[in-house]
Amino acid sequence: MTTTPVLDADDLDARAAVKGRSVLRRLLANPQGAACLVFLLFVMVLGLSSPWLAPTGPNKTDLNAVNAAPFSPGHILGADATGRDILSRLMWGTRETLLACVVVLVVSVALGVTSGLVAGFYRGRFEAVSSWVSDVVMSMPGIVLLIALYARTGPNVVAAMTVFGLLIAPAYFRLVKSVVVGVRTELYVDAAKVVGLSDLRIVGRHILWAVRAPVVIQSSFVLAAGIGIEAGVDFLGLGDPAKASWGSVLQESFGNIYNNKAGVLWPALLISLTILALVLLGNALRDVLQSSAHSRKLSAHRRREVIRQAREQAAADGPARPAEEPDAVLSIRGLRVGYPDGADGVREVVHGVDLDVRRGEVHGLVGESGSGKSQIAFATLGILPREAVVLGGSAVLDGKDLLADEEHMRAARGRRIAYVPQEPMSNLDPCFTVGAQLTHALRAVKNVTKKEAEQELLALLARVGIKDPERVFRQYPHEISGGMAQRVLICGAVASGPDLIVADEPTTALDVTVQAEVLELLRELREERGLAVVLVTHNLGVVADICDTVSVMRDGRIVERSDVDALFEAPAEAYTQELLSSARRVEIAEV
Repeated sequence: MTTTPVLDADDLDARAAVKGRSVLRRLLANPQGAACLVFLLFVMVLGLSSPWLAPTGPNKTDLNAVNAAPFSPGHILGADATGRDILSRLMWGTRETLLACVVVLVVSVALGVTSGLVAGFYRGRFEAVSSWVSDVVMSMPGIVLLIALYARTGPNVVAAMTVFGLLIAPAYFRLVKSVVVGVRTELYVDAAKVVGLSDLRIVGRHILWAVRAPVVIQSSFVLAAGIGIEAGVDFLGLGDPAKASWGSVLQESFGNIYNNKAGVLWPALLISLTILALVLLGNALRDVLQSSAHSRKLSAHRRREVIRQAREQAAADGPARPAEEPDAVLSIRGLRVGYPDGADGVREVVHGVDLDVRRGEVHGLVGESGSGKSQIAFATLGILPREAVVLGGSAVLDGKDLLADEEHMRAARGRRIAYVPQEPMSNLDPCFTVGAQLTHALRAVKNVTKKEAEQELLALLARVGIKDPERVFRQYPHEISGGMAQRVLICGAVASGPDLIVADEPTTALDVTVQAEVLELLRELREERGLAVVLVTHNLGVVADICDTVSVMRDGRIVERSDVDALFEAPAEAYTQELLSSARRVEIAEV
């Protein structure tokens, strides 16, 4: 089940409002991004306005100010060995540095992005040839090539930065190609082909849109590299001595360091801060471009205020909560969950839910998608999305409220409460074998040796129906089937001896025969170990097969609760009757 609540009209309006905010406005709302952007704009304005704002020309000398200290009359940053004003030369040099950065960026983006799009979308021979060329170019020593180029072209910054752009282009090529290879097989791309869109329109509308964020972020690092290379070339004395640049000012100040130590500080500080600002701006821009309406989080102060107001309102208007059942493993009372609505407020998606799960009971949570089933399960496990806000309520296990104390939640997870997810293959790490993952998880919650953990897990793998546990133990996730992966996850869930298992659609990704086997396994483990199970599902057939008690959810509320036989024989609520009727129509249609 997805962790994102279903959006109604009001939520769509809020989402559109957040999405409508420009990237610039969201970037300015990020303190790191705003600070970096302001600094870079300040540097650019000073550089571009140098003909009007610079105290003197870049090469104007004042013999009375030779090696002048900072804050001397007429020389805020001091003067160099020939009496030229350092501030003026840095301002004029910004123009040369900006030109170098633009040339590097344009050349590398034009070649790298274009070739990456073509290679990733069409694959084949062009991909093979372009990948080989990319590998060859990346193996070349860049600074050595620039020095060799100087012998042919002389101090030509455009030519030097063009060559550097060619050397940087493979970074764009590899980045874009890897993204395009993943995107080109998406269903929406196939749908675009089916409706008759040309390859050019598909690439321009869908593929290029998918690579925009990584390209923009990569560009900030390329600009930083361009500044460093341009300064390095000038520092080596390969720049044009007639033109001021940050690198040339640094080289001249370094050569005169014994006579004017402070002169080195200003160009070095400007180059370092600008590169740092570009790198940090790229990181901030990445966060902004990857954010969405549902990833927007409230500030800590606003979160506390919203929770306080919600609890005060619930205490004033809410109904009295029923008493906890004495034999309940888990008792949920008045659970309320909300999400930021895009206007510094919270939209509530779970409204005061009460739920008791008894030992040895399979308690089904059913309802349409977006009814709040998974929100209850994730709140119980403490794995709600970071932007979610628990507005009120409790989840009591062994007399301790898991929602009120994060330490209790951490102590219970993996020991008293276990989780069986919906997608078995995506919940196993492809980098490690099945055995390594199970062993690491078990030893994290039980004080056993590695050998003892392996023996216990091998026996449990055999118990959950895996015929050759030793072989599966050594395999990687991609080497086993989906049904076997689900059995592995069930093995990991019960290995620590929990009292409660939360199973979120554990059979949805499996075929019918494997579904039946997994349900039978859960039933047997429940009977053997006295487990309590919360089963989140929308499949009423699964409910009828394994559940003892059923809670029907709609719009974040439990509208009916009953034992499974009574619910199917005589549902009390019209919504439950509609669910059962829909399930019967689906069964007839399948037959």
